[in-house]
Amino acid sequence: MRLTTIFPGLAALVFYSTALATGDQTAALYIQPISQSSPPAPALLAEIQYNVFSPQDAQVASFEFPDLPEDTKTFRVGTYDAATDAWTSSTSVASVDNFGKGYSPALILTVDLEGKVVGSACRAFKIDAGQTRDFGPQAVVRVVELGRQPELNKPVVLGADGKKGDVGEEKTLLQKYWWVMLIVVLLTLTGGGDGK
Repeated sequence: MRLTTIFPGLAALVFYSTALATGDQTAALYIQPISQSSPPAPALLAEIQYNVFSPQDAQVASFEFPDLPEDTKTFRVGTYDAATDAWTSSTSVASVDNFGKGYSPALILTVDLEGKVVGSACRAFKIDAGQTRDFGPQAVVRVVELGRQPELNKPVVLGADGKKGDVGEEKTLLQKYWWVMLIVVLLTLTGGGDGK
């Protein structure tokens, strides 16, 4: 084997292992009660460690439910930057009942392919003591995938009712121009030669 064939393979292996090693990221989720009066500043709810290359291995690094006013029924959850006093991802609204007795909260992060948090949510799952022993909060990370790309320069065929119909298969050269070939054969057979 030549060194020139081994080198690209080793370089790809080193690049991939480096990407896996540095792919671990941490996202801080904040919670803010929604009320009629001026809401307090968002408080840290949880820190979630995740890797874009293996989102199923995400885990809750720290979790502490902050003290909320008693009249709070709903809250906003998302990633927040205290330095700029702004939410850095889309937020979602959830009920305080998600953290009630008999429920296990699931903190859901939606991240892009680079690992940046796009959105977050909080859901509750009913605890069945016979099925699981893990009653703490769960971390779920969903990585955004590229959507389906449109097919350009493809004709749209409408049916008799005006709705999109079957496109059908494209005809071959023989199916399109059979009549031209028939005329050529007919002229060849009926055409006169020298007249002998």
